[in-house]
Parts: sequence; structure tokens; C-alpha cells
Amino acid sequence: MSKKSFPLRINEQVIAAMQRWADDDLRSLNAQIEFVLRDALVKSGRVKLIQKVVTDLEPLQPDDQQED
Repeated sequence: MSKKSFPLRINEQVIAAMQRWADDDLRSLNAQIEFVLRDALVKSGRVKLIQKVVTDLEPLQPDDQQED
């Protein structure tokens, strides 16, 4: 999986809370932000998690749409 750098401006309180969460989960801040974004994408039905162990995501096809 290739990664792309992206500059991100974020509120100081949000980044501090993310850093505490990352520390609790023994992740880097960058990995924690990516984890939270990936989890939100899966939960919102925007992407399909193809394997729990691997962090690659696959775009949903129309017939993969989840109905809540």
C-alpha cells in the first residue's frame, strides 16, 4: 500500500486529544489519525474493509452498499 503525504491543519485541542488516544493505544499520532479516518470510512459505508489484519480498503461497488 502506498502512502501520500498531506498537510493537515487541525485544532490544538483536537490534536492533543488524538495524541493522548494514540499514546493509550500505543500508536503514533499519524497512525492514530489514519486509524480513526479508516474506521469512519468503513462505518459510514464509504469503503469495504477487505481484511481485518491488513489496512487496505476497497471502494464499495453499488451492490455492496449497506442499508441501515
